[in-house]
Amino acid sequence: MLEKLETELKLRGSSPETIKTYKFYNKKFLEFINKNPENVDEDDIKKYLSHLISKDLSNSTISLVKSALVFLYSEMLKKKIDIKTPKISKKAPIVLSKQEIRKILAFLKNKKHNLIFSLLYSTGMRLSECINLKVKDLELNENIIWVRDGKGSKDRMVIVSKKISEKLKKYVEKKESDEYVFEGRNGKMSKRNVQKLVSKAAKKAEISKNISPHTLRHSFATHLLEDGVDIRKIQVLLGHSNLSTTQIYTTVSKSEIQKIKNPFDNI
Repeated sequence: MLEKLETELKLRGSSPETIKTYKFYNKKFLEFINKNPENVDEDDIKKYLSHLISKDLSNSTISLVKSALVFLYSEMLKKKIDIKTPKISKKAPIVLSKQEIRKILAFLKNKKHNLIFSLLYSTGMRLSECINLKVKDLELNENIIWVRDGKGSKDRMVIVSKKISEKLKKYVEKKESDEYVFEGRNGKMSKRNVQKLVSKAAKKAEISKNISPHTLRHSFATHLLEDGVDIRKIQVLLGHSNLSTTQIYTTVSKSEIQKIKNPFDNI
């Protein structure tokens, strides 16, 4: 059944990450419930989700597990599944100031690590998009990078700083392979390694915020907004399907908040 699940997800154009996640949670569910998939009912799924909630998993994880199970049992096996789970809390994203960005870069002495950090911030790319970046997708004379097969299987164009473009040119010129821009031991660099380098650099710079590579994407969008860039252009650069997703950055942009005239000033 898990093989059929994988086939169906591939036919629908799901990303490798989604396929891996859906298979993982469905496998764990079947191990827990100890039933043949054809005999699973709504109560079994409720029982499993209740078990996960009791383990204090986040609402976003519970929602993801539910989506994985509903896809198999409702979409594929046509069982009637109607389950309510806790709403995902919408927290404001953590954002680094420009001063904090500079401070962290000062502690990234390794040229490759410094370039990865700089590129994540300069383009607003997702971590997966950065590690999947190929040399052929660079148009550095135009300060442009193409993100191929991003979220939702879409291609998009992103801007890159002129300073970073020059550094990237020199970096790729010295590379033996023209496949992935950033390579690890087995082809492309791993997500875990990038997460580690960002976390370690932040600690060395004594940044107390809980940051990750995605924090640089949040910072990129917020700083563009503060510099007066139209939010619809930011939406395109980030590859968001809906403007509402991009609008979350207006909640963390000090300059946007400060533009609002306080009614008390008119009294």
